[in-house]
Amino acid sequence: MNATPVEILDTILGFLGFVAEVKEEKNDGNTTLQILTNETDRLIGKHEEVMDDLQYLVNRLLASQTPPGARVIVDVQYYRSMRDDALVAEVRQLANAVRASGRPMQTATLNSYDRRIVHNAFKDDPELTTWSPSDDARMKRITIRKRPVLRSDSPA
Repeated sequence: MNATPVEILDTILGFLGFVAEVKEEKNDGNTTLQILTNETDRLIGKHEEVMDDLQYLVNRLLASQTPPGARVIVDVQYYRSMRDDALVAEVRQLANAVRASGRPMQTATLNSYDRRIVHNAFKDDPELTTWSPSDDARMKRITIRKRPVLRSDSPA
């Protein structure tokens, strides 16, 4: 029997002793599980670690189902979505500085979820490109730089 993402998260929260309502929201092909509760601080965690761990658990359990389920995002009282918007706004300011100076700049260290948000925000930017190292570190910086100008050396 395959459980839905809402059922999985609701069961986990129940076992942990949280009283919460879980709503499923579909947006741009992504599924977000929104946790509505009075215990937001405990479910978010000091550095979002509780929210990230819940997301990891739900996605692992979904992946174990046959056929594997799609990945979901776990959010608490719209905290993650507001934080994502603030992160993109902050990185856009950094990107404007790169455009003005022409010099590459780096973000603060980011986890994989935040790096994905930043890379996706700039994937279609004609002037800038983003890059992060492919090592095993959990927290990495993203370098934002201008795209190289393609020159045509063909004779006129």
